[in-house]
Amino acid sequence: MSAKPFSPLLSVIAQLGRTPGSLPWRVLLRTTGYTLRPPNPRPLSAGSTTFQQALLAAGTAGLHQRADILCEERPGGLPTIVVGGFVPDATEAVYLLRGMLLRHGSVYYVNYPRRGFSTDLVIAQLADLTDELAARRGRPPVVMAISFGAGLVLEWLRRSSAAGRSPALAGVVLVSPVACVEDLLDPAALKPTTLLGRAIKPYLDATVPANDCLIEKSRTLFLKMFEAGAQNKADLRQLLAPAEIRLLRDRVLGAINAIDARGAIERVRSLRTLPGLAAPVILHRAPTLILYAEKENAVLCATSPTARELVGRPTAWFPAGTTATVRNTTENPVQHASLIFHSPCFSSRLAAFYRSQRSARRQVA
Repeated sequence: MSAKPFSPLLSVIAQLGRTPGSLPWRVLLRTTGYTLRPPNPRPLSAGSTTFQQALLAAGTAGLHQRADILCEERPGGLPTIVVGGFVPDATEAVYLLRGMLLRHGSVYYVNYPRRGFSTDLVIAQLADLTDELAARRGRPPVVMAISFGAGLVLEWLRRSSAAGRSPALAGVVLVSPVACVEDLLDPAALKPTTLLGRAIKPYLDATVPANDCLIEKSRTLFLKMFEAGAQNKADLRQLLAPAEIRLLRDRVLGAINAIDARGAIERVRSLRTLPGLAAPVILHRAPTLILYAEKENAVLCATSPTARELVGRPTAWFPAGTTATVRNTTENPVQHASLIFHSPCFSSRLAAFYRSQRSARRQVA
């Protein structure tokens, strides 16, 4: 069909992206779609809990340490499990990517608890969820893990490999992975060299109690890190409507303020228990995409052992793995795990990865 009948409409839509004060057409289309069908992740109904029950029965973790898993159901055959960083929650971390993810299947968001944290229990939840999706629903998922969440996923895969198991995954995506304390704190440095390193260092000292002053200081710092991505107002207006900016800020602030002292301590100190990557071992054979931002130095120290391994020899850990650097303009370089404020820079690479997985599944079928 000729495009001529639609030319006036297309012209109006194009003008929306150029008129001062108006919303860019892609923002207008998204917000209109969200008005008709707003994001509505719901708590995941009880499914497989084999690994969780074994852990809880042993008394090594409590229900207050269990993550909330939310789900947006879609009919596609390639679901995604999103595991977020320290903050924001997974639901907010992929706010601008959810449309692309949902086109391929359901999305499951792993949001950490506010009043506690257990690496073992989160890993058990991931194991149960992948078993549920693969065995009972016949849909092995892609697991997308961000920053600290990538460290949890790497530890889950390391433990599974050591136990002779291989989770049923269609793919793995690691964004700005943080897999050990040494990624954030250079052991040879006299004091932290990164913003996040300064935030977490007091929590790693077992002799220092997490008092209200320390917690409030950490909240302020994490909020500043989030808002740092919003400094380029012109670029921000191309991504989000004003109401969305307020919504995301309120949700991020709400999540930060809801984490109590115990939750903060357990969440940060769990990083100390992660062994990181040392002697190479195959963690998974599924197609794997590892993405680093061009400007990681506010979070990752220059000597990050995880970056050294996953940039230097990714196939030693993931035989079907590739590593790439996500870049933008020199005026607005991509920051650590900036999936909100630099979402277009990430979305093109992620879309290509998902298309390749879908094509591979069709060829197998």
